[in-house]
Amino acid sequence: MPQNTLSQDPLLQKPLPQDSLPKGQPHLLDDILLILTMAVLAGCGLIYEYLLSHYAGRVLGVMESTIYTMIGLMIVSMGLGAFAARNVRCAFNGFVWLELIIALIGSCAILIIGGLIAITQIFPQLIADMLSLPPDMKPTGGLFQQLSWLAFNSPYFFGVVLGFFIGMEIPLIARIREHIHQQHLENNLGTIYGADYVGAGIGAAIWVVFLLSIDISKAAALTASLNLIAGAFFILRYWKQLTWRKTFVALHCVLALIIVLMFNYGNQWLNQMNSLLYLDKVVHTDKTRYQQLTFTERHMGLEQDNIINFYLNGRLQFSSIDEHIYHDYLVAPVMTGSARHDNILIIGGGDGLALRDVLRYEPKNVTLIDLDGELIDIFKQPKNLVNPRLARQILHLNKQSLQDERVTIVAADAFIAINQLLKERQVFDAIIVDLPDPSHPDLNKLYSVNFYARLNLLLSGDGLIAIQSTSPYHAKDSFIAIGNTLAAANFPHVQQYHDNVPSFGEWGWTIASKSGASPLTRLNKLTKLPIAHQWLNLAILKAAFIFPNDFYQNKESIGINILGSHTIYQLHQKAWQDQQDLH
Repeated sequence: MPQNTLSQDPLLQKPLPQDSLPKGQPHLLDDILLILTMAVLAGCGLIYEYLLSHYAGRVLGVMESTIYTMIGLMIVSMGLGAFAARNVRCAFNGFVWLELIIALIGSCAILIIGGLIAITQIFPQLIADMLSLPPDMKPTGGLFQQLSWLAFNSPYFFGVVLGFFIGMEIPLIARIREHIHQQHLENNLGTIYGADYVGAGIGAAIWVVFLLSIDISKAAALTASLNLIAGAFFILRYWKQLTWRKTFVALHCVLALIIVLMFNYGNQWLNQMNSLLYLDKVVHTDKTRYQQLTFTERHMGLEQDNIINFYLNGRLQFSSIDEHIYHDYLVAPVMTGSARHDNILIIGGGDGLALRDVLRYEPKNVTLIDLDGELIDIFKQPKNLVNPRLARQILHLNKQSLQDERVTIVAADAFIAINQLLKERQVFDAIIVDLPDPSHPDLNKLYSVNFYARLNLLLSGDGLIAIQSTSPYHAKDSFIAIGNTLAAANFPHVQQYHDNVPSFGEWGWTIASKSGASPLTRLNKLTKLPIAHQWLNLAILKAAFIFPNDFYQNKESIGINILGSHTIYQLHQKAWQDQQDLH
């Protein structure tokens, strides 16, 4: 049992002289210091779990499973570290070494991971350039593929290592308390674990309230500084028990400098490394409370406009070269098939591009709901937030649609925000759902029967609803499940259509009517689209509703997405893993 191990600490068999022990009202100050230290370190440990999980999710693109895997690995390694702590001969020296190691790894891990990924991405290109190989012969398989796999999974390695050292903290502090009291403490472990649990809870709150909204490198540096401060206080309090005093002081000074550098320059270095993950030059990157935003630019020569690409958490959201194709298909069918255009609801679409096209139909009012207010600000007032060149390009793309006086912007979770619209008894002539793919459980709820059924209540009787529905080629079952789920939400006429968007590949959308004729029947009555679009015409649009033979052969066996079932999320994740060979 842990108690027996602690009571047999060799330091307890040979008490130190009384003048070497800190003086105090029966060690009250020592107990307060050690318990507070344990609480602070527990908070740091939890934050490190969140930091590595958050960054690994961005890198690997599978946020939910990555978070669970990281936390599981760190918990197991913390247990191994607790066992290993028994082999530390001097708990005092061991504790200071431990905090130095944790602070170093904690402050630098994210930057090292970014560097490893950057190196493995640029190395094949360097080899190709050195050997003058054509682009289609760039070495990416074999050893290069294995190195890339190791780099992208390196967050797990750092999680295991960091968890191992964090796991040693509780046993060492427990041993130190018993050594100071010169006796076995009956409630020692209960006291230490109590401080650990409370500290972890406080750490979680700090992460959610504060650290989640700042740069990840700054969050790591601030957390590591607490480990360093804990070690420094420990040195001051137990100076006489330490045998590496000058070394500890020197290392604390060096590590303090490293942490300051990480705080001030870490994000800049990390962004430069992350830029190597993108094909084009990164011209702006930012982190909001909810996601990482990245803009890239490709120079196309003097006579052509440069291409702007926009990424969320490393996934392409639009490319200026072909976003008009995607938005034509998202907006034109639902607006053309709806009886009126007085009151329109857009869910998602914080970039203002779908809104730009909707405004061409001269609606009286448009309500746009998007979770990320910081993202909306960038696309609404870019001159204040990005470089002047990019600001001009953004405003040219969305035609300043977010500044239109007819538009009401709601920065909130649409799953909750539509309850207010229902309470106000609002009715919309058309609803457009322009959300990212269901790659996270938080997004999955916005593809559920519950959500679609409430949108049904907001839609006018002769209105239409259109939903971006991922790729019918790369994520076929997920695409079909969206249609099945919409039908289950009391939409009698649900139809799907698709076309190629060069930046995305084969892409699909779902459209439905609440009553009356089906969307395609309404389109078939037209002779041309009422608004001329850059890409789309009526003939191409009608053809988009045609799918290959047997495409819907297994439709009945594909489930619907009931709230909490995660059906569409799981189907999407499986398809993504199949494409990336991540079984």
